[in-house]
Amino acid sequence: MKRLLTLLLAIVSVHTADGAREKPNVLFIFLDDFGWRDTGFMGSDFYETPHLDALASEGMVFDNAYSASANCAPARASLLSGQYAPRHRIFNVGTGPRGNDAHRRLLHVPGVDVLGLGIKTWAHQIKAEGYETALMGKWHLSDDPLPYGFDLNIGGSHSGSPPRGYYPPHPNIPSLQGLSEDSYLTDHLSDTADAFIRENKDRPWMLYLTHFAVHTPLDAKKELVGKYEAKPKGELHNHVAMATMVQSVDDGVGKIQATLEELGLEDDTVILFFSDNGGYGPATDMHPLKGYKGTYYEGGIRVPFFVKWPGVVAPGSENHTPIIGVDLYPTLCAITGAKLPKDQALDGLNLLPLFKGKQPDAFNRPLYWHFPAYLQAYAVTDEQRDVLFRARPCSVIRMGDWKLHQYFESGDLELYNLKQDIGETRNLAKSRSGKAKELLAQLESWRREIGAPVPATPNPDFDAKAEAAAIAKSNARKR
Repeated sequence: MKRLLTLLLAIVSVHTADGAREKPNVLFIFLDDFGWRDTGFMGSDFYETPHLDALASEGMVFDNAYSASANCAPARASLLSGQYAPRHRIFNVGTGPRGNDAHRRLLHVPGVDVLGLGIKTWAHQIKAEGYETALMGKWHLSDDPLPYGFDLNIGGSHSGSPPRGYYPPHPNIPSLQGLSEDSYLTDHLSDTADAFIRENKDRPWMLYLTHFAVHTPLDAKKELVGKYEAKPKGELHNHVAMATMVQSVDDGVGKIQATLEELGLEDDTVILFFSDNGGYGPATDMHPLKGYKGTYYEGGIRVPFFVKWPGVVAPGSENHTPIIGVDLYPTLCAITGAKLPKDQALDGLNLLPLFKGKQPDAFNRPLYWHFPAYLQAYAVTDEQRDVLFRARPCSVIRMGDWKLHQYFESGDLELYNLKQDIGETRNLAKSRSGKAKELLAQLESWRREIGAPVPATPNPDFDAKAEAAAIAKSNARKR
């Protein structure tokens, strides 16, 4: 009864006397493994994203936006909780050790694989303001997103990838049953999102459209394969299957935008676009950034981000301030007028001042990443720190133009000036030892303050000879 009354009040009060929307709708488009340069507005020379490009041109593009983690589960947990990983304790996909036992020098910190039910998400807070809240697509934080503040779930489960690909069947996902054989999952989620908007056009809604795309499997949309096979390859991008998956996302965005215009909701809807981590290395490229999904170089954590908010955000604007996934919690609450939770630590900042063209001193702050685990390599490449793992246990801090990596197995430090060396090619840890020590002290202080677990127990299964042999074999393949 209380929920019904809240919704009725929201419907009655959704417009002021002059017809303006009091509570803006929110469309949050969150992609999976979508790289920093995988849209036209960020410079792709093969993938086609005209609808996303148009929205970006009507809003503000951030070129220093970061995920809170280099892979999906911890990034999503930080996004929904507003907390860095040491607070929610989701450090990796799953809790088991990753990679070859003989190659791991330390015992990893397993963490947990379910977002604690005691954590209040921004969906909880927004729902309490009378918004209809929906999740469509990937969830990955528990078996069911509904207890986390969502009224509707289409496709969300603990699965990290689309169940058996982008074409049916999609086993064990009740909300994805009964689709026709030629139904493409990305298209279906966009169509369902469109229907949700139509059904809720007279009340405020918050739609978390969290596509599985472009996560593996690289399952091409059949109708588009010929188009991209015939298209000249770009110097940056050239993967046909990936191109069809990107276009499917963009086509869906175009359909939704057309519906917003048709229903007269375009000026009453805030649109945000973000990704959970860097792109999938074997299929895309984040150049000039080094690294890709799973690495803590820029290509693994820097992602595309824009916001379109008519009447608030200046069209065609850019922002170069470093921001991070935990910032979205207070920002979404501010957009919707939702209250922040009283007894839950939040690590991010409200981005509304930046959206409005201001630059508060509070944004002269460090950003942090903490990964006390292992993530094995895809293949032999120079885009990661070593040939066996995309990431070994580490912490990272960015402060201003400076970025410091600390690796726990060896104690090694890597220091880069991103303004001068965005590709992280010149390690300045020795030549600028004072700066390295300053940032390391700041990083260690943050870990103590937040209670970040640092792996220190030697792995009894580690075999130095086996590791050296595996490295030599991999390096030989590189040559």
